[in-house]
Order: sequence, then structure tokens, then C-alpha cells
Amino acid sequence: MIITIEMMNMSNFPLAIIYVIGAVLLLVLPRRIRSAFCLIISVTAFVFLINLEAGASLNFSFLNYDLMVSRVDRLSLAFGYVFVIMGFLGGIYSYHVKDSLQQVAALLYVGSSLGVVFAGDLFTLLFFWEIMAVSSLFLIWARRTRDARKAGLRYLLVHAFGGSALMAGILLHLQQTGSLLFNHFDGGVASYLILFAFALNAAVPPLNGWLADSYPEGTVTGSVFLSAFTTKVAVYALIRGFAGLELLMWAGAIMAVYGVVFAFLANDGRRLLSYHIISQVGYMVCGVGIGSVVAINGAIAHAFAHILYKGLLFMGMGTVLYATGRNKMTELGGLFKKMWLTLIFFMVGAFSISGVPLFSGFVSKSMVIYAAETAHFGIVVLLLSLASIGTFLSIGLKLPYFTWFSTDRNLKPEPVPPGMYIGMGLTSAICIAIGVYPALLYNLLPFGVHYQPYTAPHLIESMQLLLFTGLAFWLVRKKLHTEATITLDTDWFYRRPSRLAFNVFSVSISELFEAVERFSLRLAGYLVKVGANPAGYAVEATRNISHILLRTEKPAPEPSTFSPDRYRIPLGFMVLVVLLVLVVILAWDFLF
Repeated sequence: MIITIEMMNMSNFPLAIIYVIGAVLLLVLPRRIRSAFCLIISVTAFVFLINLEAGASLNFSFLNYDLMVSRVDRLSLAFGYVFVIMGFLGGIYSYHVKDSLQQVAALLYVGSSLGVVFAGDLFTLLFFWEIMAVSSLFLIWARRTRDARKAGLRYLLVHAFGGSALMAGILLHLQQTGSLLFNHFDGGVASYLILFAFALNAAVPPLNGWLADSYPEGTVTGSVFLSAFTTKVAVYALIRGFAGLELLMWAGAIMAVYGVVFAFLANDGRRLLSYHIISQVGYMVCGVGIGSVVAINGAIAHAFAHILYKGLLFMGMGTVLYATGRNKMTELGGLFKKMWLTLIFFMVGAFSISGVPLFSGFVSKSMVIYAAETAHFGIVVLLLSLASIGTFLSIGLKLPYFTWFSTDRNLKPEPVPPGMYIGMGLTSAICIAIGVYPALLYNLLPFGVHYQPYTAPHLIESMQLLLFTGLAFWLVRKKLHTEATITLDTDWFYRRPSRLAFNVFSVSISELFEAVERFSLRLAGYLVKVGANPAGYAVEATRNISHILLRTEKPAPEPSTFSPDRYRIPLGFMVLVVLLVLVVILAWDFLF
């Protein structure tokens, strides 16, 4: 085995290593300083990040394969910046958490996401891809409820399947090309397997059921991290490997509307937000499919903005859950006076995701729609515009109305840790800063930006949509109501049949093993009985058969144990048998 390593410096240092080392050290540090240490890790990673130079790489030669464990370019840097920033903001929001499981899982999750983003080869990508799946799983299980355990198990099975498809695609790609470098894929079975794995993590329908099933069951702080990384890592991977694939454009456009429809049906606040992850990632996937410079910039910009405002929205609903213990709209209401500060921060996220001017979503989402317009995809523009209306209706209006207004249920919120407010405040400030001064975001994009979001036609069009949507909601608000139900999505295929699958693969198999066990015990008893007195058992069996067939007198039962004296054959009889055998042998030899 031959391994060669190039000289390492700050310009090619893998950021993922910082988080991995931090996760290990966290286990041995005193509990009282662990939260501060998590923030130090993010600050350290940011210092290294700003010193990375585009074009730098860290290469390995392993078993005659070229591995590029770190590749720095403007695409990876754009995602790297927002991942590190979100890791820091999530650390502030979760500063009060003392659960080592959540802290270690969060560090590994952020680190492995960065590992994928900076991976230059498919082996490194697969390695961090699997760490990302496992570490995010524990942010669900850390809630330690029955629903969280079940949702986490389903999450594990889905992502294990996706990881298997990715590994199969990589191995087939290696066999066909002899290279492990992670670049654009040209088609073929290997590419389709890899595309499937990326699409699954991006929650492209019908591969989306895992997201809305699992994210609402995560911990208060864990769901903030979950909302930021997995799907956006998948978007990065799609940009790197499949930019310009038209199938993704249509899938993304449908995805944007699909998520909005199911979000409007949701009762659980964090489930509603989870469906809007699907919808907003649809804009990014659509941009990847269009494939133009403007579209790719738009996908990256929207991923950057989405990570921040979606994290902020999950922070807001997480704060409500932390303070009241409730997260369903049928159980909330009347919190305006008691949690007004949380409402303000939440509305910053809501205005951002709805594309309200002066907020981050306005300058990112519109870039993707503009790219579709310039490419003359009218139906795509229509679908994305409809999704924007639905987003404002459900997140900007419905969710805050039923949570902070509507029926007052006399809830008495518990005090909220200061770190949660600080985290929301800082995230809100960034969302507003990007909306007011888009160059903060545009300067990070890999291609030159020649798009101006603040034009009169765009402002008028956006305000018309928002105002008329708000007016329609206001007129029918008293007729709107939520129901304490769960609307199953594509997860129906592994939730509804789960009882049948349990009966087939668990209960039936268990009954089969029990039947085999009973048969084995009976067979063992039979063999013990025969072994104790084989001759007597044979005699008794023969007499019983005679009794049944010839109606003879029922014989007395034989002794249970063997007696050689009782069944000893007379010596004269044995001598006669031997002589007869000899006669037969001699006769046979004489005749033949």
C-alpha cells in the first residue's frame, strides 16, 4: 500500500477535521465549558475558512487512486461560509444545552457537511456523506421520545438505502472511468445511481417523505441544524455533478408547489416548516436544472439565504415549543403578549422566505425566477410564482396567526434562555442585511452577478402578490381552521403498510420459530423415549399396529427402560442364523 501526501498549509486545510477534533475533545471537557467550546470551534473554522484560497487542494495517492480530500473553489467557499456561520448561530441558540449527545452530533453534522462540500473525490464524499447521515440521526433520537425513536429509525433506513445507492454508483463509475474525482457526470447507470442518492437527500418528490416525517421530531435545537445542512449539501452535489440536467428543472418546479400544498395541510408547526424546506429547495433544484450562469448563481444564493431564514424559523417555533411544550396550531394561540419578541424574530424569517422586499429571500429567490424567464420557461415561472404565494400564505400569515393570535388558550410560557433570543436576533440581522445590501451575498457567488433585484417592475409585482394574498387571508381568516390530524405524504408507503410488514416479517417469523421450537422439543422427547428402550419401543409399536389392523387384544405396555435380559436373543437361534448365512454364501459362490 502506497500513500503520498502533499504538503499541507492553511490554504488547503480540511475544515471538517476541525469539527471532528472538536467533537472528540468535547467528550473529555467539563460540562460547564462545552457550549462555549462549540462556539470556539466555529470561530476557529471561520478563521481557517477566510484564509482558504480558491484553487488550493489537498491530494492523496492511495492504492494508485488519486484522492482530493480538499478542493477549494468559489462554489465550495460559498457553501462553506454559510455552513460555518449557521454552525455558529446554531451554537449560540443551543448554548443552554448540556446534553453531550446533541453537542457532539451537531459538531459532527456541521463538520461532515463541510467535508462533502470541499471533497474533490467521490470516496471522500461518500465517507463524509455517511457521517452526515449518522450524526443527524442522533439529533432526532436525542429528543428521547417514542415518536422520535420511530421517526429516527425510518430516517436511518431511508438514508442507509440512499447511501448504498451512492456507493454502488461510485463503484460502477470507478470501474467505467478508473477515476474517483468528483466532477460533472455525463450519464449512464453509475450517474443515475449517484443522481438518485443526491435527489433523495435533496428530498425531491417522491423521495421526500423522510424529511417531514423526521425533522419535526428532532430536539428543539437539533431541528435547527437539521433544517440547514442535509438538503443544501445535496443541492451543492447536484450543482457540482448535474448542472444543466433539464429533468431537475421540472422536478424542482413541481417540488416548489408540492411542498407548499402539503405545508398548508399541516397542523404541527415544525412539520409545516419542514414541508417548506422541500418547497424552497425546489427553487434551488430548478436553478440547477436550468443550468445557466444566472440560474446557478440563483440556486447558490437561495441556498445561502434559505439556510439562514429557515434556521431562524425553526428557532422561532423551537422557542415556542421550549416555552409551552406545544407545537401544534390546534394547541397554540394567544401568545402575542407573552412571546412578542419571538414573534418579531419569526416574522423576519417569514418575510424572508416569502420574498418580501428588504429581506434576504427577495434577492435570492427572484434570481431563479429571473433565470427561468430569460430561458423562456413560462410554465416554470408560473409554478415558482404560485409557490411564492403559497409560502406567504402558510408561513407569513397562517402559522403566526394560529400561534400568536387566534384563540387564547391561556398558555403560560416558561422562561426562555437568553442564548435563544441572541441566536434569533443575530440570524434576523443577517437576513435583513442581505436583503438591504445584496452585494454581501452576491460577492460570494462563483460567477459574476449582473442581476438587479430592486427594479420598479419587480417591486410592484412582488408587492401586488403579497398584498392581495394578505387581503384574501384577512377576509377569510375567521373561516379558516386547523385540524388535529397528520396528512401522510409519500411516507404512506412505509408508515401505513408498516403493520402488515410487522406482521409478515416479525410476528409471522416469530410464530414460525416458535413452531419449530415446539416440534424440536417433541422430537427430542420422542428420541429420548426411543433411546431409553429401542427394542421395547419397536415391539410395542408392532403390537399396537397389530391391535389396530388385526383387532387383537391390546398388549400390556412395555417397560420404559431397556432390559438386555428381556430382549436377549437365544444363542442357538443366532448360531442357526450364522449357519444359514454361510450356506447362502457358499451356494452363491458355487452357482455363480
